[in-house]
Amino acid sequence: MTRRVRVRFAPSPTGALHIGGVRTALYNYLFARQHGGDMLLRIEDTDSARFVPGAEDYIIESLRWLGIEIDEGISVGGPNGPYRQSERREIYKKYVKQLLDGGRAYIAFDTPEQLEAKRAEIPNFQYDASTRMSMNNSLVLPQEEVDARIASGEQYVVRFLVTPGEDIHVHDLIRGEVVINSSILDDKVLYKSADELPTYHLANIVDDHLMDISHVIRGEEWLPSAPLHVLLYRAFGWEDTMPQFAHLPLLLKPEGNGKLSKRDGDRLGFPVFPLEWHDPKTGAVSSGYRESGYLPEAVINFLALLGWHSHEEQELFSMDELIKNFSLDRVNKSGARFDYQKAKWFNHEYLQRRSDDEVAQMFMPILEAHGHGGEDFKKVSHVVSLVKERVNFVSELWEQCNFFFEAPSEYDEKSLKKRWKEESPKHMSELRALLASQDDFSGEALDAVVMPWIEEKGYGVGIVMNAFRICLVGAARGPHIWLITDVLGKEETLRRIDAMLSR
Repeated sequence: MTRRVRVRFAPSPTGALHIGGVRTALYNYLFARQHGGDMLLRIEDTDSARFVPGAEDYIIESLRWLGIEIDEGISVGGPNGPYRQSERREIYKKYVKQLLDGGRAYIAFDTPEQLEAKRAEIPNFQYDASTRMSMNNSLVLPQEEVDARIASGEQYVVRFLVTPGEDIHVHDLIRGEVVINSSILDDKVLYKSADELPTYHLANIVDDHLMDISHVIRGEEWLPSAPLHVLLYRAFGWEDTMPQFAHLPLLLKPEGNGKLSKRDGDRLGFPVFPLEWHDPKTGAVSSGYRESGYLPEAVINFLALLGWHSHEEQELFSMDELIKNFSLDRVNKSGARFDYQKAKWFNHEYLQRRSDDEVAQMFMPILEAHGHGGEDFKKVSHVVSLVKERVNFVSELWEQCNFFFEAPSEYDEKSLKKRWKEESPKHMSELRALLASQDDFSGEALDAVVMPWIEEKGYGVGIVMNAFRICLVGAARGPHIWLITDVLGKEETLRRIDAMLSR
């Protein structure tokens, strides 16, 4: 019987969700949906010292905004809860005891000071088979002393007992067969009595097993942990239910040298978080893709192609198309350079795909902020249709179309110097008189009247129309001149010519 595909995204609530974590969530989601499986959201909050209030809600809202739907877990519930690891203490204790009773783990009382002394004494110190018998643990202490120390409340950790000299085989769906000798592994801490919580290594193995996770798709940085996780599955006798591993390539700096960090975003002016993040500890505010004006579908498409490529010759994919085309065998092994300029391109493309009315609706708050909240929506939608191909973000629309709503109060010096000629006042006065005499003020009708007039006068189309544009817009920019007059209407067009001539 084929095992049902069940994947999990298990972030830690230690701050804002990094865009690399979003990509991990997306790849899990695409894989689950393609195979008709389940996507779980689990919160790894066993590191109580690093817990940040609000981070969990931030993670949930980020996934919701991006359209990454959760089938089971935090925010939706399910039969395998609780889904916060901090609420599963009693569950983990059972498995800690199982490892201890089976001789696969041991109790260590070494203090931070004792460990630091060993590091100073032994270069590249590692708590493993070569050092464990010289340490302060249950392998060397009498059982009575161990019991007495625990009874007195002395803090301890539980370490996994790694047998040296064994080749551990990890089959990775992206990287193939990975072989690591156990001699290079240390005896990882699995449990801490101080907060009665397990570490990442034990909690994930237990949860993945109990929640029947079939595939663990996670970042490359977790690859060194995979051999230990294989050993833990064996120690529990769970080899038959061990998930398949897939370790995703790193997201690299835009220059390609090193892992992408928040500092890179600050340095080059792009977000590294899906939503704006207000750090409750420092008060610092970090930009987010949503608040920076990116559309969720653009972010999804951009992230999907950072490390994965389709067999199709296309770049724009809807979520449904990504689900249909996604496969782990087309995920790259090498890191993916974070091309933030390409993200802008994706946003431009998806903005063009939105209807004029949709974009106009997003633009209305910006108009209101500039004192034009009462504008007719039909007019706004039409203006958007004339200029949206020129922008990457809705926030850029005002700069491209403000002259449709406000007469220019200043005139661009560079445009004036280049386009406004000595004879321009004379031309504009005559053009004004011609326009004032027209009953039909449609662009088509005006073109049929003005162009022959310019030719008859021998003025030159460019000289006249460039000066006319400055009158209407205040600069040498904007769509076709008759599209502008269609929106402004006769009275406003004449008023703007008069304002320029009065200078």
